[in-house]
Amino acid sequence: QVQLVESGGGLVQTGGSLRLTCAASGNIYKSSVMAWYRQPPGKQRELVAASRGGDLNVANSVKGRFTISRDNANTVSLQMNSLQPEDTATYYCNAVVGLQTYFGRGTQVTVSS
Repeated sequence: QVQLVESGGGLVQTGGSLRLTCAASGNIYKSSVMAWYRQPPGKQRELVAASRGGDLNVANSVKGRFTISRDNANTVSLQMNSLQPEDTATYYCNAVVGLQTYFGRGTQVTVSS
């Protein structure tokens, strides 16, 4: 069983920055996928960025503004710069361990115009 706890969300003005961090407890490994999803109000959840081992990838929609880092096997961070109102969403940490998929409870990011 894996538990994920996100932190770092909040309210920021357009052009500002936030750093989200997800801490995982349980049996998780460097080779496990840890990722960030977001769900804007009234829309579907979408993948923002993912890490697996040394591979780090971000979605085209946030490339150049968001950076994912895997600090260790249990921690993944998302540095978000040049935030825009359309980045407003609940951000969820995700982990895939074997055949099991886990999500955290989410952290709210609100970007004011």
